[in-house]
Amino acid sequence: MNTSQDFSKHAIDAFIKIVIVGILLYLCFQILKPFILLVVWGAIIATALFPLVKGIETKVGLSQGKSSWLLSLVGVALLILPSYLIGDSLFSSAGDVYEQVQSGTLQLKPPSESIQDWPIIGEHLYATLLGFSANLSNALIQHSEHVKDLLGTVIATVGSVGGSVLQFTISLLIAGVFMANAQACEKSFQQISVRLAGDYGAQFTQISVATVRSVVQGVIGVAITQSLMAGVGLYFADIPFAGLWMLAVLIVAIIQLPPILALIPALFFAWTTDTTLVAGIFTVWCVLVSASDAILKPMLMGRGTDIPMLVILLGAIGGMAMSGIVGLFVGAVVLAVTHRLFVAWLAQSEVENEQGDKAQPQKET
Repeated sequence: MNTSQDFSKHAIDAFIKIVIVGILLYLCFQILKPFILLVVWGAIIATALFPLVKGIETKVGLSQGKSSWLLSLVGVALLILPSYLIGDSLFSSAGDVYEQVQSGTLQLKPPSESIQDWPIIGEHLYATLLGFSANLSNALIQHSEHVKDLLGTVIATVGSVGGSVLQFTISLLIAGVFMANAQACEKSFQQISVRLAGDYGAQFTQISVATVRSVVQGVIGVAITQSLMAGVGLYFADIPFAGLWMLAVLIVAIIQLPPILALIPALFFAWTTDTTLVAGIFTVWCVLVSASDAILKPMLMGRGTDIPMLVILLGAIGGMAMSGIVGLFVGAVVLAVTHRLFVAWLAQSEVENEQGDKAQPQKET
């Protein structure tokens, strides 16, 4: 009887403790929810950039803390400048079109006369594009209210990009804190890993670090490089809304599609409005941008682990649907790490089963 009462008492006590702990964890989650994504992205950035911190510390002689903050501030500067250029390009282009629509003076750039020299279809295509340009200008003026609404959406998009830049800036500063206290953070992460995975915790920690650096360098790094390369070509080819096409290239590259797909409208604009020489050079540059991942990925991603492209694709699209531009990056990395840990866990289970099968006959004898 006493045993039954003691069991009931302990069960009730355990239930009350679990409920209290659950409530506390839920409240903590709700309080920290707005910052979780930024902290996760900051941890990812810190993991990827920490080798650079050690390199600066060794070659320049700065302390780990100063090297971390120097790298973070440089990252913020490199983030803000291209973002400002992209935002300014989108805002100024949308603003110019808005003013022209409002004043009724909107005129689209007519097609290049060099199109007439194209064999077979040149003259017909030139006449069609010229009529299309004139008719579209009139149509845009007639439907100015709808055009204004669309441009308002573009300007709102620029504002959302500004919010994403602010999130990236905060994450870079958080990454600076993590890198300055890297040893303590690594020790805490290993303790959590050992607590969750036992003897395999240290191994899983190494896999997580290698995977983060692999994806950040081989996927996100390549995508940013291709976006900047595309921006150079768009700038010299004088393509309107260059910032929009750069953002499109970044998204397409991260979800593992050829970046040239995002540049098709820009190529069409170049071939129908610029000279053949400019359009030809811009086309060659776009092909080089799209093909550059064949060189960059083996250089950057070869240091880490191989990740199926489908995992990156699903992580990037799902992350972007969940949390916008920041989620695009975080989703790809988090799903890649989860995939690698799951594969490693399955491999450890197979090893344990094989060892158990080998040891079984010895116990019977």
